[in-house]
Amino acid sequence: MIGTMSEHPTASWEAMQDGNVFYRRQQLYSTHGKLPKLEDYIVAGCRYGGPLALMRDTSKLIALGRSAPVVKNEIKVYSPGGEGLIWFAWDSGNIIRFGWTMDERLVVLNEEGVYRVYDLQGDYQQHSLGTEAGELGVVDARIHENGLVALTGSLTLLEVKDWEGGRPLTLANPGLTEPPHSWAVIPPDMTISRHVEVLLSVESSILAVDNLESIDQRLSRGPFTHVSPSPNGKSLALLTLSGTLWVVSTDFQRNLAEFDTASVAGAHGQVRQVEWCGNDAILVTWDALTLLVGPFGDTLQYSYAGTTFAITEIDGVRVISSDVCDLIQKVPASSLSIFRPGSTSPSAILYDAWESFSRRSPKADESIRSIRPDLAAAVDECIDAAGREWEPYWQRRLLNAAKFGWGFLDLYNPTDFVNMGQALKILNAVRFYEISIPLTYSQYIHASPSRLVARLTSRNLHLLALRISTYLSLKPDVVLKHWASAKIMRSKASATDGDVDGDDEVCKMIVDKFEQLGGEGVSYADIAKRAWEVGRAGLATKLLDHESRTSDQVPLLLTMKEDRLALMKAVDSGDTDLVYHVLLHLHKRLPLGDFFRLIEDGGSRLVPASRLLQVYAREQNREMLRDFYYSDDRRVESAVLSLDEAARMSDPNAKITSVKAAQKFFSEDKDRPFEAKMMDESARLLTVQQQLEKETDGKITFFGLSVSETIRTCLLNGMSRRADKIKSEFKVPDKRFWYIKLQALTAIRDFDGLDTFAKSKRSPIGYQPFVHHLVEKGYSKEAAGYVVRCDANQRVDLYVECGDWRMAGKECKDRGDKARMEQLRRTCPNSLIARELDQIASSMK
Repeated sequence: MIGTMSEHPTASWEAMQDGNVFYRRQQLYSTHGKLPKLEDYIVAGCRYGGPLALMRDTSKLIALGRSAPVVKNEIKVYSPGGEGLIWFAWDSGNIIRFGWTMDERLVVLNEEGVYRVYDLQGDYQQHSLGTEAGELGVVDARIHENGLVALTGSLTLLEVKDWEGGRPLTLANPGLTEPPHSWAVIPPDMTISRHVEVLLSVESSILAVDNLESIDQRLSRGPFTHVSPSPNGKSLALLTLSGTLWVVSTDFQRNLAEFDTASVAGAHGQVRQVEWCGNDAILVTWDALTLLVGPFGDTLQYSYAGTTFAITEIDGVRVISSDVCDLIQKVPASSLSIFRPGSTSPSAILYDAWESFSRRSPKADESIRSIRPDLAAAVDECIDAAGREWEPYWQRRLLNAAKFGWGFLDLYNPTDFVNMGQALKILNAVRFYEISIPLTYSQYIHASPSRLVARLTSRNLHLLALRISTYLSLKPDVVLKHWASAKIMRSKASATDGDVDGDDEVCKMIVDKFEQLGGEGVSYADIAKRAWEVGRAGLATKLLDHESRTSDQVPLLLTMKEDRLALMKAVDSGDTDLVYHVLLHLHKRLPLGDFFRLIEDGGSRLVPASRLLQVYAREQNREMLRDFYYSDDRRVESAVLSLDEAARMSDPNAKITSVKAAQKFFSEDKDRPFEAKMMDESARLLTVQQQLEKETDGKITFFGLSVSETIRTCLLNGMSRRADKIKSEFKVPDKRFWYIKLQALTAIRDFDGLDTFAKSKRSPIGYQPFVHHLVEKGYSKEAAGYVVRCDANQRVDLYVECGDWRMAGKECKDRGDKARMEQLRRTCPNSLIARELDQIASSMK
């Protein structure tokens, strides 16, 4: 970095020919002896003070000597100060184009449509433009900060949005028959439609292509050798074959300027670059000449030793040669207002007043009084001008002038002053040649401080990034996460396989640093993932122990195949969804035996997982549940599952098979003999029922009925012998059989059969049930015939239940029970019955 403290800002100013517009060339760094000859390299520059990427131009001959470098596809990255940042060999086909992203990652595209996105540590992610690009090849491409557009072998355009490896989109077909003479891309954030726009120089015109249509602008001045859109996307610089520089609006409705580059003295050979200097002027470069063309055709010439490379910035243009790195820009309005010779603006007068005050001159008071109405605006302009100056000496002087001015104001908000002081402190730190990020204040504000912090971390400048984050009250999470990942990578080289002590040491260092610097928002899972990716599985596991969010721990543990630990963490979290996620993942990945063994060997810690697995399997995958019970030797649960399945089945043979399976499982458990016997009888009953249905040609349904219902159905359908056989075979008790037969014969009104049955032998249930059931079914007359067979002391009540009061009275007479007779007479339903009872009572002794 050069420039003395006392050198006045106007020393680098040069006026355009009309004398009203000034441009300045500020030397940022001296790169003498640090960079190779740029004419031998293909160069890509990163905006916002970013680095350069250089690759040997294989189309040019080089002289071989003792110190000649090995010729191979190698990409070297240098800082703007000429310091080497990284270089790496390319081994994946011929490179078509390389360029930079917004966050300082280098994109390299080969002819097969494969592109890699490198960070400044040499790590990369590889993506593809798809099979079409792979088959047809890529002939050219344009890379912008948020994507790229590739021209395939079939002369169609493919667009990639962002750098996440998404599927490329095919733009409208431009109908090309040969590659364009030149072309450029206007990024989506610079177009009205918010879609990328491609400008193709075809024959004498320009084709404007987006995702919907291809429009011929119907120009006649082409073909154009250079097509260069301005940083704001509103203007377009075109260079014709004859050397005319033509500036138009991007909608081609306004002709802004024209300039004949062929008339420039000292310009030899072909134009190398046409780059914008901010949005105001255009820089045209030749091998030995650099020319700045203003809006009205005015020019400024700059001389450099050797070939230069220019990079368009939002507020100027960076020019890099083998010796220097310069910034050419239009002098900002605030600087012009203060430092222009003869300026009488309030800010210039305020600055002079501060200088007079510094010399203890009374002129300061007069100057302040003369601008009193405009003093606040003058203070603001001094603050702004301080931000536009490169040298700290002039920054301090302008800020002091502003501070002097605000002392005369009754009310003034110092926020802008404080913010500018912070910004300049940060900018001066990153501009230092060892850091070499020559950001201007405009670029710093446009790109945001957080992006600057990210750029510093990508270069492993963690301490500076952390200090800036702390200074600006930004969360240190991003810096700490990157630092931890870098620490793991550096420790990997010194660690040996199974180096437990090394893992403990690195883990403790990371955790202590996070706790010390307040990295609460950093996910230990992300850092653990990085450790696992570089082969430090033990370190990854230790880091995961410090992750408070189980939902972040578990996925990585599964990826690391720490299955038992992942399942235990999920169970401990109490999140059933997470437990299910782990179980289903393991069931899909592991052999079935290993999966069940993992759960079984977990003991009481994994009991909740076992239960959840059973709940899921019972509803969704019964085959898995059956296998789980079998592997865990759960005979009773297996039997119950077989019974449950049998209950859901409609096929008789399958149902019998499931019941027999249940019987087998129960029989294998010494504590379940009763259940085994029941299953055996159930299977035999189903077999009998299946046979009964065959005998009746399926007209009568037996299958699935109980023993009692089966007997009853046989009796209802006149199959009494079958009913007797079933009773005997299944050892149905006499009492239950008599109840079943009583109800069945009553239902079919076979009263003769019922009488015969009642007389067949002594009833094990007595005869009161006969009376009660027949009365209940409405057969009181038939019921009365069975009262005489009942016990004598119950007959009166039974006759009353049958509605036969006369027989009830006669029974009282036979027993000589006058009290009971009197009771009957009082409760009889009518006088006719009462007279009959009176007659019977009168004949009693």
